[in-house]
Amino acid sequence: FISPLFRASLWGPLKELWETVEGSIWRKQPESVHLLDLQLKKNKPYFLSLFKNPPKSAEQREKVRKASTEGISIQGQQGSRLLPEQLLTEAFILSDLFDIGELAALELLLAGEHQQPHFPGLTRGLVAVLLYWDGKRCVANSLRSLIQSRHGKTFTLDLGADLVSLTTRFTDELMAQGLAKQILNLVSDINVTREFERLQKERGLGNEKHRKEVSDLIKECRQSLAECLFSWTCQSPLNKDDMLALIGHLETVTAEADGSLDSVNLALVMALLYCLDVSFLEQGTEDRDDLLQALPLLTEKQYVSAVHNRLVEGPTWKLPGLQAVVRLTWALSLRALSQLPQGAGLVEFTEADEALADQALLGGVFLFLTEGILGSEGFHQEEFYTRRLHALITDFLALMPMKVKQLHNRADEDARLIHMALQMGSEPPSLRKDLEHLMILIGEFYSKDPFGLELALEFWCPSESMQHTSLAGSFLGVALQRPPHKQVVLSKFVRQMGDLLPANLYIPYLRMLKGLANGPQCSHYCFSLLKTNGAPHGENLQGGVSGSPVSWEHLFHSLMLYHENLRRDVPSTDSTQYRHPPIRGITQRELDGLTAFLQLLTTIINWSENARLALCEHPQWTPVVVMLGLLQCSVQPVLKAQLLHALAAFGKSPEIAASLWQSLEYTQILQTVKTPGQRQAAGIEVELNEIESSCEEYPLTRAFCQLISTLVESSLPVNLGAGLRAPGFQPYLTFLRDAVFLPFPTRAYRRPAEKWEVAEAVLEVFHKLLRDYEPQPADFLQETVELQGEQVPAHKPPGHSLMFHLLNDSPTLSLCLSLLEEGVRQLDTYAPFPGKKQLESAVLHCLSLLDLALQKEVVFMDLLRESQASMLVSPLEQLLQGVSAQSRRADHIINIARYLYHSSSNPEAQTVSDKLMAGFVECLDNDEAQEGVDKTDDSDPDKRIARIRHETQIHILNLLITSLELKGPNLALYLLGYEVKKPVSSTNLQDPGVLGCPRSCLHAILSLLQQGSERRSGPILTQQAPHLAELCYQVIYQLCACSDTSGPTMRYLRTSQDFLFSHLKHLPFILPGNEIPSLNQMSWLMKTAAIELRVTSLNRQRSHTQRLLNLLLDDQPHMQHAGRLGMDDDSKTVSSFLHFDTVSKVRRKLLSVLDAIDFSQEVPEQLQLDFFERTQIEQVISNCEHVNEQGHTVCNVKLLHRVLVAEVNALQGMAAIGQRPLLMEEVNSILQQVVERNRVRRSLSAKRHALQSWRSLVETILTACPAELIPADQRQLIIRDLLLDLHDKVLYKDAAVELMPIVAGAVFTLTAHLSQSVLSEQQQGAGLEGGSSSGFASIANSALHLILRKLLDFILCTGGGFQRLRAHLYGSLLYYLQIAQKPEEPDTLQTAMSMWERLTAPEDGFSKLQRENLAIIESYGTALMEVVCRDACDGHEIGRMLALAVLDRVLSIDRQSQWLVYLCNSGYLRVLVESLRQDDAALQTLLMPQPPLLKPLYIYESKMALLTRVAKTAQGAVELLCCGLVAQLVECRVFHMLPENDSLRVYGQRDPSGFIPSPLERYRQILLPTLRLLQVILTSTTTHHQQGAAQVLQWLIVHSDTIQSILRSQDVSMGSLQELSLLTAIISKTALPGIDCKDNFFSLSPCQRQSLSLLVRLAGTERARYLKQIEESGAPGDTAEKREEMEVAIQQVCANIMEYCQTLLLQSSAEAQFTVCLFSPSASEPTDMAVPSVSRVPSLGLVLLLLKNSATDFFRYHDSHRQSLGKLQRLEQLAPEELKELCQGLVSGSGGVEKIPSVQRSVLAKRRLVQLVNNRAKLLALCSCILMITQMLFILTSYYLLYCTPIDPKDSLTFNCFLCVDASGGGGLGLSRVSQQDLEQLQSDVARSFTEPLQRKLLEVEGLYSKTHSRHTFIQALTRRIRGLVRHTKS
Repeated sequence: FISPLFRASLWGPLKELWETVEGSIWRKQPESVHLLDLQLKKNKPYFLSLFKNPPKSAEQREKVRKASTEGISIQGQQGSRLLPEQLLTEAFILSDLFDIGELAALELLLAGEHQQPHFPGLTRGLVAVLLYWDGKRCVANSLRSLIQSRHGKTFTLDLGADLVSLTTRFTDELMAQGLAKQILNLVSDINVTREFERLQKERGLGNEKHRKEVSDLIKECRQSLAECLFSWTCQSPLNKDDMLALIGHLETVTAEADGSLDSVNLALVMALLYCLDVSFLEQGTEDRDDLLQALPLLTEKQYVSAVHNRLVEGPTWKLPGLQAVVRLTWALSLRALSQLPQGAGLVEFTEADEALADQALLGGVFLFLTEGILGSEGFHQEEFYTRRLHALITDFLALMPMKVKQLHNRADEDARLIHMALQMGSEPPSLRKDLEHLMILIGEFYSKDPFGLELALEFWCPSESMQHTSLAGSFLGVALQRPPHKQVVLSKFVRQMGDLLPANLYIPYLRMLKGLANGPQCSHYCFSLLKTNGAPHGENLQGGVSGSPVSWEHLFHSLMLYHENLRRDVPSTDSTQYRHPPIRGITQRELDGLTAFLQLLTTIINWSENARLALCEHPQWTPVVVMLGLLQCSVQPVLKAQLLHALAAFGKSPEIAASLWQSLEYTQILQTVKTPGQRQAAGIEVELNEIESSCEEYPLTRAFCQLISTLVESSLPVNLGAGLRAPGFQPYLTFLRDAVFLPFPTRAYRRPAEKWEVAEAVLEVFHKLLRDYEPQPADFLQETVELQGEQVPAHKPPGHSLMFHLLNDSPTLSLCLSLLEEGVRQLDTYAPFPGKKQLESAVLHCLSLLDLALQKEVVFMDLLRESQASMLVSPLEQLLQGVSAQSRRADHIINIARYLYHSSSNPEAQTVSDKLMAGFVECLDNDEAQEGVDKTDDSDPDKRIARIRHETQIHILNLLITSLELKGPNLALYLLGYEVKKPVSSTNLQDPGVLGCPRSCLHAILSLLQQGSERRSGPILTQQAPHLAELCYQVIYQLCACSDTSGPTMRYLRTSQDFLFSHLKHLPFILPGNEIPSLNQMSWLMKTAAIELRVTSLNRQRSHTQRLLNLLLDDQPHMQHAGRLGMDDDSKTVSSFLHFDTVSKVRRKLLSVLDAIDFSQEVPEQLQLDFFERTQIEQVISNCEHVNEQGHTVCNVKLLHRVLVAEVNALQGMAAIGQRPLLMEEVNSILQQVVERNRVRRSLSAKRHALQSWRSLVETILTACPAELIPADQRQLIIRDLLLDLHDKVLYKDAAVELMPIVAGAVFTLTAHLSQSVLSEQQQGAGLEGGSSSGFASIANSALHLILRKLLDFILCTGGGFQRLRAHLYGSLLYYLQIAQKPEEPDTLQTAMSMWERLTAPEDGFSKLQRENLAIIESYGTALMEVVCRDACDGHEIGRMLALAVLDRVLSIDRQSQWLVYLCNSGYLRVLVESLRQDDAALQTLLMPQPPLLKPLYIYESKMALLTRVAKTAQGAVELLCCGLVAQLVECRVFHMLPENDSLRVYGQRDPSGFIPSPLERYRQILLPTLRLLQVILTSTTTHHQQGAAQVLQWLIVHSDTIQSILRSQDVSMGSLQELSLLTAIISKTALPGIDCKDNFFSLSPCQRQSLSLLVRLAGTERARYLKQIEESGAPGDTAEKREEMEVAIQQVCANIMEYCQTLLLQSSAEAQFTVCLFSPSASEPTDMAVPSVSRVPSLGLVLLLLKNSATDFFRYHDSHRQSLGKLQRLEQLAPEELKELCQGLVSGSGGVEKIPSVQRSVLAKRRLVQLVNNRAKLLALCSCILMITQMLFILTSYYLLYCTPIDPKDSLTFNCFLCVDASGGGGLGLSRVSQQDLEQLQSDVARSFTEPLQRKLLEVEGLYSKTHSRHTFIQALTRRIRGLVRHTKS
């Protein structure tokens, strides 16, 4: 708040002093005693020389004068600073003005300049004036607070003993140094008028607001100084000199214009009265003896003597009345002392008490007490003033009974004299009226009770009314005990005064009773008194009234008599009598008496409901009827007004209110029914327009408004006036609106304040009507009622009519708006004016009306639209933007906003005006706001104002939050100081005052939050106003989260505030009793921190990110309080080295935040109801629920209360009335239950919010922050801690299920990162020293096992429901199991281990971990299996996919096949297999050009993956065949739906985002898993091969047309190659020996043909084109990886087909009836095969070509393999360019590689090299395989051709030896001739092709590759064979 550079010595330190004093004494902050002690020691001089200024000096003047040329050094700044000349001139003016030192003046001006943003519109000089007086105020207030905290006799502040002893000791020292005299001198010297004249002369006063602030500060200084003395005397006595000085000061005091004392002098008078007070000795407190010792009145005779002499013989005071008061007080003190044993020594003084009392009475003591002291405006603001005056009055009555008797006798005498004078007809003598004044004083004093003390109870003795228990209320149930003597005396005084009452005291006595009846218990006693005073009931009333004239009997009897007399005077209903009131009537004296009686009645029945009911139901008095009758008679408006007030008091009971409405309607007080022959209106309307308007006084109208207001609140009957007019309230509303409200500004008023009183009264009724109105559909229908045979339109509810007027540009709305304008204009004068309070109240009602209209207009307009009624309305927000009639500008909203400038004077209006309009910094900056003040506790005005100020701040923040959600530019951006005219993101936020930047709401919010953030206890706001702090954090989060405001805000928070770091270090906020706001505070703060981490990481601001991460993650204590940013790495490492193991670890900040979220949630118990039906109540509760601003579903308690109370009120009959209290009690318990439910919901929602924010912060730390900021080992330990803690909390038995989904999500992320971290650590070569003891990686195996166990527990504890939640957990489990998966290792082609070596090798870390994982999983038995299998078969799609994946993963590591056995035995496997048929239909829809959803495809893929995994074991494959898997697949129709591969169409259907694959790709996604599955089944079922192959063959036959079209396809994409490779593999495997060859051949003929032509395409000259096409088809996005895969696929296809050919040839053995020949006998290399045709039979040359190409490829691949392996071995030495190139293969996009950090790059390069090496190894294996097969094929074919073909040139018989593929394309036999010539040609070609180099090559291949494989020397043998063959033919 105060920068140390600008702490003027006359302001800064004093402000700090006041904050410390306030914090320790009033806010009771922890650790405050020590701070206070320091401050008091430091600032003692300010107290000793109170308000003394530093003196001027020539030396200082010279120094300041030179500051513009030589510069001047300023405290707190280094070096000197040159100051402008203008500033120095102002400093000299200021110095002369306040007579302060020049340097102090200069500092004050500089401080003023610095504080200027807080005071918009003022110059630095004017601000300096405010600061000067503010400094003085701080000293005075601090002094007052210190004195109030002393230990003493009157009150205590409940502070700690050490604090009290500190302040008592300190203030004693000050007092000893003459503090009292200093204060008295200052109070005399400081004078507002004089100060203002001085300031005016030097132009030291600004606008009205500045003038008011200065005068308020000066007044507050004087007031606080006077209250210092008052507080002192309350607690401790003054010494003799100070006492005499105080008396001396009071001798000279004068009164204000109205005869009252001002509040400063009042405080001093009260100080003196407390000095003379001994009544506290009566209260037998435990420290009474100490107090006696300390009382100088008892211990020092000189003290008593000095005071006595001064008061008895001193000069006459300027205010004799004040002197009389002091004398009476002294007399009473002397009387009290004389009754104490210690007072025996003071006889000489105590005897003078009578004389002193007489003097006091002569001085008119009671009159002065009434006018001078009670009349002072400050009197009722201080509780101890009222207590002291009560003591004074009661002491006089109790201690001086003879004096009272004397007064009584004198009053009787005077009454006789007056009576005689009246009878003689002479002028009555002027007499003293002491007793009358005493009664009036008592009445006035007790009629106001702002603190609810009910001191008047001392005047009533309960024992008397104990005999009359007819109305014994709860108060009288006290056990009978003797009341104190004083109480007996006082109650006797009240009774005796009324017994024989002289006529002239009748009215004062009634007024006294009215005062004494003020309060719930007093009113009851007073009611009983008036009841017992009456005559016995037996007497006949007509015989006159005996008994006391002050009794109900007498009073009501007289009322009835008046009524009877006056009723006779009413000649007719025609109201001419209003203009000519009859002569005889009520005299003025009677009028006063009646008024006094009615006021007494009103007071009693206002307080006591019992009295209301008893009087109302009294059969003889019938007060309501009589009063209503009198209202119709011709009496003065004042009396009528009083009657109406009394009726309003009766109307407070709903039971009476209902009948009162009917009586009102019947008596036509307001004429609602016009009689046909009547000439003009009658009733109250005429009185208003003719009598009151001409008198310019309106008591009757105001009283009528009050009556209606009360009745409206109690009950509003719908059928009012039925039968005579259209029923309803409408005529009353019309009268109030058209006759009272609309004309009120134009009427004349004798008393100016009355104008606003009328407005307030009528607006209050409107406010209540609109508040209780809920728009209903029925309100908008045009209904009619029958009235005397004709239909008339029915009236709408009054609220509806008001809404209609407010939603139109009606006179009502314009008057409300102009009233707001008038109000703000009046307040802008900053001058007091009559009726200010009422004006503020009227303004408040206007604002409330607008607020209610805004709240209800949405529903209202919706219902209006639906009803299609012919009403027209406009939204209020549009009307508010209209043009004002007065100013001709659209300034309604600005007028509303201007009320915020008056927040200090009228906080109430501000809260509502705020809801509608802008909030301003001044309100946010307010120091007085306080949270947690109970709404019901409004007795203390300060607390109430503090509460309202707090609500204002809340509304402002809600306004900002709501506005920020709208599109910019919006109000919030303007108020928070962002650019509104330029783009928001271009804003440059500054501290206030920098570059002319004003102080905005953002600055105010930050300064609220920053207070105390540097202390250990953390930001003060979070503890003192948790809800406010929560909203402040939310505004800041919203600013950081919105893309436009994020940049400027975060820059400002980071650079000039260091906001996040200073707040995060105080996490977690733990506020017992305020759990919900504290959780929300943390949520918004963590969300903001997550954004900050993300942004700083993106902008590479590493030091910021590192600092926040250290704060959140460190478990080393020294880092918690590390210095600020500048800390270099060396010091860090040294400190961490020094702290190694010497300090115990602390809890990580993130974990302690998690600890602060309590996962358990207590739930409210079931409702226990006696009267209501539970189900119906629950229904009503759910109907009252709505979603509030925060998005929580809560029940609207007010609405529910209205519904239930209406239900209770609707009950009829006596029984219902009897049970009403019980019913209301039950309603109360229901409401309490609902409030509790709402709290539980809010609590859960806050926990969810906090947990969600915590999760997002953790995820941001793990994903967005640069990985190297948290080393891998640390990262794993952090994740371990987080995972274990999360699981512990969620597995706790009471954990709320609502929090589980968030936890599951967090567990998923954490496990994923753990897995990544472990894997990356292994890739960087850190872990894996075999099966090292700690497990592998930095995280120990034991920790991993613990995580696994908790994860499995979590899965099991979710039970049957929560499948979506388990999806997260399955994901986590998969990531976890991935840790133990062995990474891909490079195939180096070196000698492999022998089987023995493999079996005896030590177990590596992976296998060990995997084995242990499996053991843990199996320990959970079938429970876990059941859950996973059930999820895999049914439920939500993602859950099923993940469950399938989990099964897949577990099966892959489950060597004992326990899970597989369970799957098979429990029938889940069969369910999965059979579900393929259901999938078929869904998959078919997927092949439409625009597919619906891809979900079925993903589930199908997961399912096939699992089935494939099952099929990998022989046992699994057999089970699948038993379940009829292949049969299911055979029946799937989807495989027949191969989409046409028309590339143009394919591109046409491409999803633009590239996410949805084309139909063909989708088809492949369906086909390929099936092919893989079939291939695996064929491989696994070796023993049952017949069965497996036969079933697969069936599948192939059913789908043969699809298969052929795939084999025919010309497409060269990865997908088509994969299809081919899998298909050819299956085809080759189904042709294994044992399947009957004949069937095989016939059925497979087309496939066989297609396969061979495919071989021609891939191995012939076509091959080059293919490879080229592969190179080109690789779109730029495709990676090199893809191209290699395609190469592998081509080789694979070739190998498969060759294998197939080999199988076919082997099957046709020599004994077979026919031989299969697949190749034509020509060894020439195929040349022109650009158009591959099926008709051509491939020649043997193709086989040779394949042989050659494979050999060449082999060497190419081998070289590349060797190079990659070399690179892999020297990965560290590779150049950056090479690394980049390698990474390019794995990272798509050009700029992708640039962004990857270097560590990550080498990991990627290593992964890429391993891939390359392994791909090449695969290719090498395929090549060597092809080489062998080709050689074998060649040998076989040649043998058949050469040896099995007997050729006879003469014999033309054709052997059936050649089965060549027929040209016709059919599957039949074709006969062809092989001539001798062909064979010879073949031989020569073979010899030419199979050259020496080729043979050498083949042998070399064997040397390089086959050595490490089991087929060693096989190629050598084959080569030898072929060589032999060739030789054989040659020979």
